[in-house]
Amino acid sequence: MSIISLFGGIFCRETSLTNKIVEETGYQLIRDIDIVNEASRISGIPSNKIERSFSAKASVFNKFTHEKERSIAHLKLVLAEKISQDKIVIEGFSGLLLPQSLNHVLRVCLIADMKSRITLAMEKDSISENEASKLIRKTDEDRSAWIKRLFNKNDPWDSSLYDAIIPTDKMHDKEIISLILEVMDKDALKFKESTKKSIEDFKLAVQIESELTREGHNVDVTSIDGKITLTINKNVLMLSRLEEELKNAASKIPGVKSIETRVGPEFHQADIYRKYDFEMPSKVLLVDDEREFVQTLSERLLMRDMGSAVAYDGESALELIKEDEPEVMILDLRMPGIDGIEVLRKVKETQPEIEVIILTGHGSEADREVCMGLGAFAYLHKPVDIDLLSETIKKANEKIQSNRA
Repeated sequence: MSIISLFGGIFCRETSLTNKIVEETGYQLIRDIDIVNEASRISGIPSNKIERSFSAKASVFNKFTHEKERSIAHLKLVLAEKISQDKIVIEGFSGLLLPQSLNHVLRVCLIADMKSRITLAMEKDSISENEASKLIRKTDEDRSAWIKRLFNKNDPWDSSLYDAIIPTDKMHDKEIISLILEVMDKDALKFKESTKKSIEDFKLAVQIESELTREGHNVDVTSIDGKITLTINKNVLMLSRLEEELKNAASKIPGVKSIETRVGPEFHQADIYRKYDFEMPSKVLLVDDEREFVQTLSERLLMRDMGSAVAYDGESALELIKEDEPEVMILDLRMPGIDGIEVLRKVKETQPEIEVIILTGHGSEADREVCMGLGAFAYLHKPVDIDLLSETIKKANEKIQSNRA
């Protein structure tokens, strides 16, 4: 039983080579999109958000929602089931989630020099040299970020991560396929009894990891013969309470023999451990050009376990909601450039599911009528009582959850 994991840069003939490898070996092809869709089905996280895990840029709300971590945990869960199958080719980012302890996985990197990649991009996409260069560098950024996250290495083509690095601009297809088949035939990549144990350990670890993410936690999980190690990489004020909660959650998974918790190398950094509370609003966008006011407001909401991001003008807010999809927006009316009423109108035209709370110090009764007519959830005046604002945000969040249900 063998697995081939293919990863590389775009415009390295990766798609055509993958298809030829599948044809030559008769293996089943599994692409990132297949794993993403299955992970979406079992987790309830939209597939486009899971796919964003492969992007270098995380959502501004991720430190509150752990959406990237939850997505990766469920990608691993799907992979753990896939590797029970015989003879598969995994193409893309997902294959790198397989632990190095799985000796029957052939890890192949397909890459070419920048000049040949740019030339191929210009031919295939009919774009200029400058456009091709930007496109390739952007996708390479995503690959670098993925490698940094998984292995703490800066080079996505680092030779220590692969069994074979193949320069696709210097080898013909037949040579590449012949090389892969030759490496596959080596004893080091044969399925062994120890491989079976490694697969079982991987499955148990990802089951625990996904269970912990479902309860809002974000920790690293490893398993050796059912002995579980939970690593906490963020500073926490009440460590013993968190350790007890993690152990109680992990112990529910069949196959766990023992559980040990430890702090990781990043534990003593400034970032604070935050358990994701699924009942509390964690994707609140604050839009106001009064910087000191809005930063203070963000801190006060965080003290009430509400996660927020800040935009200082209407243009920035509209750009941010395209990428990060806030659930609740706190919006000032008087801002330079696009004013609050126009932002509200555009938001309700493009993403009506976002609940908008107007918070203004200069609005009139006529403004209130316009805003409520455009679909605002509430209209509040500055200075606002923080408890009233918090309660209004919670009610807006409850409406969102009810609509989804």
